[in-house]
Amino acid sequence: MTRIAFLDVDGTILEHGSVIAPSTVEAIRQARANGHLVWLCTGRAEADIHPDVTAIGFDGAISNGGAYATRGGETLIERPLPRADVEALEGYFRSHGIHYFLQTHDAVYASPGMAETMEEFLRARHAQQVEELAALGMPSDVDHRQRDLRAVAEVDRDRVAKAVFVSSSPDTVAHAAAELGAGFHVIPGSMPLPGGSNGEIGQAGVTKGSAIIEVLDVLGLSATDAIGMGDSWNDVEMFEVVGTPVAMGNAEPELQRLAGRVTTAVLEDGVHNAFAELGLI
Repeated sequence: MTRIAFLDVDGTILEHGSVIAPSTVEAIRQARANGHLVWLCTGRAEADIHPDVTAIGFDGAISNGGAYATRGGETLIERPLPRADVEALEGYFRSHGIHYFLQTHDAVYASPGMAETMEEFLRARHAQQVEELAALGMPSDVDHRQRDLRAVAEVDRDRVAKAVFVSSSPDTVAHAAAELGAGFHVIPGSMPLPGGSNGEIGQAGVTKGSAIIEVLDVLGLSATDAIGMGDSWNDVEMFEVVGTPVAMGNAEPELQRLAGRVTTAVLEDGVHNAFAELGLI
């Protein structure tokens, strides 16, 4: 029986921005060699996925939190935000002094100050990362990939799929959801920011889960044959639509509870152990 696995990227395949457990690569390639399908299912823009991840080899990709899906160069799903919604988002961010990214399928655009804010965040995390990698017996001298960030003034506002924000206020996720209204899907992000908050905002109804339903229909596969693995709040809708949801061991306890099935952490052979337990390898 052919099964299909949808894998989140950051915190599921990739950790610390650039580290992949060797067993993850082996498991994905072996599962595909065994006749199963493995798709990426990420909040990132497809052009912003780390090249070491794409080099593993996949059967397709859901990106931008479900706004896009591609297979072999073919676009299966394309759900950009309406231009008026993009303008509403930017107005909200500017009025509250919030740094943000706008993502299209092809690039990531940063507001003034956002790139510097992210650089400060990465520097603050570096010492902790070195300790964590050393404790796992993995090389700890890994450099962060420099992302190709463009100025937000250059973005085509008819092609924006989602926004990512960083705020100095701890309650911006709830505040944004209340102020922007029901037309937007606002969820917490995955960057730990002491004293602040970060989150993702997309179009209401456009999620990883909605994209998976469409992809399964195109492929003629049932949700009962689908596996979804992730560690973040943008994975909740994926967990809701697949027959076998799996939370990573590094996911928050509430996400693990929602999934019901939990594997080990991203650098502790989490993908490999789940694939082995589920019979894909």
